[in-house]
Amino acid sequence: MKKISLIGMTLLLLLSGCAPQFDKQEEVVQKTEKSKEKAIIPKYKISDQYYRTILPFEPSESRGLVVSNLNTRYDVNEMEMGLMRIAQQNFDAEKYLFKEGQYLDSKTIRSWLNRKYTAAQLKDKKMKESENLGLNPIDTGKGDIHERNKENPIYLSHILEHNYMVKNGEESVVLGGVVIGLALNSVHYYQKEEFGAVYDTKIPHDEMEREGKKIAQEVLVRLRKMDDLKDVPITIALYEQAPRSSVVPGHFFAYTNVGKGSTQIRDWEKVNEEYVLFPSTEAEEKHRDDVTFFKNFKQDVEKYFPNYNGVVGRAYYVDDQLQDVNITIPIQFYGKSEAIGFTQYVTGLVMEHFPDYISVQVSVTSVYGPEALIVRKPDQKEPFVHIYQ
Repeated sequence: MKKISLIGMTLLLLLSGCAPQFDKQEEVVQKTEKSKEKAIIPKYKISDQYYRTILPFEPSESRGLVVSNLNTRYDVNEMEMGLMRIAQQNFDAEKYLFKEGQYLDSKTIRSWLNRKYTAAQLKDKKMKESENLGLNPIDTGKGDIHERNKENPIYLSHILEHNYMVKNGEESVVLGGVVIGLALNSVHYYQKEEFGAVYDTKIPHDEMEREGKKIAQEVLVRLRKMDDLKDVPITIALYEQAPRSSVVPGHFFAYTNVGKGSTQIRDWEKVNEEYVLFPSTEAEEKHRDDVTFFKNFKQDVEKYFPNYNGVVGRAYYVDDQLQDVNITIPIQFYGKSEAIGFTQYVTGLVMEHFPDYISVQVSVTSVYGPEALIVRKPDQKEPFVHIYQ
């Protein structure tokens, strides 16, 4: 108990140390083609994994679309954080500052996510050809609906923009680069009528990748037509969205860096990342040794609560190597002392069963909300443990 309390106090001190202290921050002028505004660069950076964010925080022009356009909350989180990982391949987190996308507003993104229209459809909708901006394939509306959707599925489901600012002299920052994430469907969902049954058709990965790269080229050309983006480096990354039923997120599988002023994508870099559910058939087939660690841990948890099998894990792999496991244990507790005792027991299991080279996070929850958090980083002798009050 004493140790856990001290850790909680340490966490509080760390958080207070990272809180914005505006009298100690660096004030700069943020320059664009059309305006100059005062901005603040935070003094502290929480982690090497994160960029410092320009203050005051300026929401994206397309804020909120990511939630409605992606299939699961897992994809919402992973696309955002994964795009930051991609950005670090070209924009050093020590040098560049993060800002939400300011150039693609909601109206623009919605128009790009549409299907391309035929001349007849444009006439029916009373639209001009200049408004025919959809990046998804045409659906003529004629013939069998299942065949039409199988042959011409919706490939592009969302466009996410991040901006990266860089210091220009001692007292100003300018746009240093743009990173665009294109979310692509692995499964296309459609309906015969507005409130009818939902059908689906799987999209083969090779087909999704081919079409995604075509879309990326057109997106690049359109971005270059914007005044502020004519001469900045642009990174475009392709994200494979998970099906609606998935309890793990999708992943980025390719990205390209395009130099200043260029309107042509010349090559792509492969990204070998994936999330795998523990336990699952896929995990057994592809990562048997890693699943064994998890199963032994799960069995020992169940010794504490007989007839319980609710332990699930989300494993993250890079280049087929396990990087971290995020485990959730939902339990019905009858008192805080029981929750503390169980957390102490699980902490010992984490140190006993998982190799030192991987990161492990365990969230213990009940019907009342989060009860405890256990985090063991690679090669860490003692884990961080927090009991929620």
